[in-house]
Formats: sequence, C-alpha cells, structure tokens
Amino acid sequence: MPAKLVDTPEQSKPGKTHKNYRGFVAGVFSGIAKLTVGHPFDTIKVRLQTTDKSHFRGPLDCLLQTLRNEGVKGIYKGATPPLVGWMFMDSIMLGSLSVYRRVLNDNIFHPAKYPGEQQRKLPVVGHAMAGVMAGWTVSFIAGPVEHIKARLQVQYAVDKSKRLYRGPIDCLTKIFNGHGIRGVWHGLSATLLFRTFFCFWWGSYDKFSQLLNTHTNLSAPAVNFWAGGLSAQVFWITSYPSDVVKQRIMTDPLGPERRFPRWRDGAKAVYREQGWRGYWRGFVPCFLRAFPANAMALVAFESVMRALPE
Repeated sequence: MPAKLVDTPEQSKPGKTHKNYRGFVAGVFSGIAKLTVGHPFDTIKVRLQTTDKSHFRGPLDCLLQTLRNEGVKGIYKGATPPLVGWMFMDSIMLGSLSVYRRVLNDNIFHPAKYPGEQQRKLPVVGHAMAGVMAGWTVSFIAGPVEHIKARLQVQYAVDKSKRLYRGPIDCLTKIFNGHGIRGVWHGLSATLLFRTFFCFWWGSYDKFSQLLNTHTNLSAPAVNFWAGGLSAQVFWITSYPSDVVKQRIMTDPLGPERRFPRWRDGAKAVYREQGWRGYWRGFVPCFLRAFPANAMALVAFESVMRALPE
C-alpha cells in the first residue's frame, strides 16, 4: 500500500481543527537526529571552507588530521550549540513549515468555496514558497547558533588555554560584551540568503514524495527517508556557494579587523583566493552528510507527526 505523508494541507478537511503544535514537537526530534548523524561531516566542511589548501589537502586529510590531533571530540567540536540550536531550529522550521503550507493552501491556492468541499493538494510551488518562508523565519534563530558554532569549529589549538573561546557560552558572552546584539547576529543577511534556497528543498521533497508514493510500495518511513535524503541533495547542490560565503562572513574578525563588511566582499574574496573552485571547497563532506543526516531527520519528524494525536 503506498505510503501516506502526514500533516500536509492537501490532506486537510474543511471544518477540521488542526493541532499546530505537532510540527513544532516533531521538529525537536528531527534536530536530534540531524546532529547525531551530521555534525562530524559539518565540522570537516566548515574547516575546509575557512582555510586555504596549505592547511588541508582535502576532506580525508582534514578528517585524519582532526582525529590525530584532537581525537573523536574534535569532529564533534562545537556540537553543543547545534544540539540545543537544531532541536529548537528544526522545531521552528518544521513547525512553521506546516503552518505556512496550510495557510497558503487555505488562503492562496485552494480556498474552500463552500462547506464540505474536498480540498485539493498544495502544488509544488506552494511547498517551495512555504519552504522559503520557513527558512526566513528560522534564520533569526539559526544565525546566532551557526555563528557561534562556526567560530568554535575553526579553533585548531589542542591546548584549551590557547583557544580564544572556552566553549559556546564563553563565545556568546565575549561576542556580546565586545560587539553587542549586532555582533551576535553577525551574518544574518547571509543566513537569510542561504535559506532562501529552501524553496528547492521543500519543493523537491514534495515531488519526490509524490513519485515514490505513486510508483513504489515503500512504507511511509522509507518514503520519508528517500525523499528527505534526495531533496537535501538538491538543496545543497543549489545553495552550496552561498553557504561558503556565509561561513567566511561568520568567521570574519569582528570590529576594526573585519574584512567583509558586505556579502559581496566575502564572495569576491573566495573567488580571488581560489577561483570558482573556492565556492565548492568542502562540498564532498557536505554532500555525503546531506543524505543520511536529513533522511534520518525527516524520518524522525514524520514518524513523530504520525504518532501525535491529530
């Protein structure tokens, strides 16, 4: 029997009261799954994005150097902010995504003209629009979390006493004391631009789900796994250059030493230093991470959505 996705507006019925909390609760479990599977890949990605070729020869060299010099803890460096942050961020993102899907379907694409009318499915463009809106919404939470995570990930000293930041709280405190709220939210515009590409993620997720439901007999979790993993690959292929620039901006010194006051300054620096290949540096660990991390995250999300009462 074809799998059936849950809590999408196309399955809603007129007069039915929706429990909007479900998406926010399920998003917490998505964040936990994403961090557990994906953070080691993310550490390698950020280190490759923010260093030149003389530091690491490639993803494998970066991984081996990190494990040799810092141990397993090295690949989970900076994991505390995203552990808390991704639980909260995925809750906001996936919860708001569910709400935006329903609002768009009920008010823009297929408003009910009379009581009892069977509501039609939200089109792919509606899912893409909801994805962008959810991406912008969560950016105001994701910005500081990713900012702190990035600065912790590029601390290479094994001796903790030689590091600028002792941990996430110390990093947050020093940035706030030295540069205020604007320092904490440094890189917000780059974050908003990066998450605009969520249109490709959630538009393709809906399309892959439709195809798998129509042409296979996969179970619901299997559909979520494959659609989630494949759509994440589509997202990263389209958005990766903007993520490279975002990471450069987020690890840029604050204050008078700042090198990239505007997004385009960061983009020009990447091209000046490494050419077009610079925009794809670190792509391999990111691409390898995208499928399993996001596939498991969406399995967790959809499974909890099915388990919660409607």
